[in-house]
Amino acid sequence: MTSPPTTPTARAETEADDAGPPCVMVFNACDPSGAGGLAADATAIASVGAHPLPVVTGAYVRDTAEVFDHHAFDEDAVSEQARTILEDVPVQVIKVGFVGSPEAVSAIAEIASDYPDVPLIAYMPALGWWDEAVAEPYADAFRELMLPQTTVLVGNHSTLWRWLLPDWSSERAPTPRELAKAAADMGVPYTLVTGVPLPEQFVENVLATPQSVLASEKFERFDAVFAGAGDTLSAALAALVAGGADLAAATSEALAYLDRCLDGGFRPGMGHVVPDRLFWAQPEAADDDTEDGAVEPGVFDLPAPDTKH
Repeated sequence: MTSPPTTPTARAETEADDAGPPCVMVFNACDPSGAGGLAADATAIASVGAHPLPVVTGAYVRDTAEVFDHHAFDEDAVSEQARTILEDVPVQVIKVGFVGSPEAVSAIAEIASDYPDVPLIAYMPALGWWDEAVAEPYADAFRELMLPQTTVLVGNHSTLWRWLLPDWSSERAPTPRELAKAAADMGVPYTLVTGVPLPEQFVENVLATPQSVLASEKFERFDAVFAGAGDTLSAALAALVAGGADLAAATSEALAYLDRCLDGGFRPGMGHVVPDRLFWAQPEAADDDTEDGAVEPGVFDLPAPDTKH
């Protein structure tokens, strides 16, 4: 029996069903501790409902306490990874983390310029662990080449202050809007400044433009040192934007997600605490145990993630 022809509407519905979650291309280094880098990106992006497309830019040599070194990939290897998958998969957002060399920054900026309609979220981590002779040209390249392609810049207040306003002379710290102005001078329309110190052990996280504050969330400071928080936040933000969320709403939700990740953080080694990016998947204590006190095998109560789109 011959099947009836597929109508255009039916084909469109089928294609929509097959499309799956939105895709986020991530450029970052491999982190063997699982605290940050591509490990943080992939789990955070998947956790909030998008599909990660990870492009390896190099590898950290680190444990959970500190970074000792980094080995960068050749920029051609980075570019070939990205362009091959971009020819196959539609990408809704590009997220750029630590990519290891000015040459890789240049290659990624060139790729981003070929996809001007795809939002780019860039995260600038602290580079105090790196030799200054290497870190300075990297930071310069990121500022001059990547920021003109960037839609949202994410970074800690002190990191962005030292990087964007090295000649700041006032006794007071720059405000998020002043940091956003410095980023806007390089072409960035939105800046998410994290960890702005407030009195009484609170910190503020602010999404700003030079003209206004678009979103602001205050959180109590955790009594712990975390590794991977910045990658987690920027990856979650990228995934939420890829899912179609308004930027201000996506920022608030990404910050709430990070807060839950930090609240459930754990220490896998002897160093810092790692955010639990899959906190929602932890099984809750069972109310009804079997007669011998063991939980009935095969029963897993995994609640849906609060932030899943």
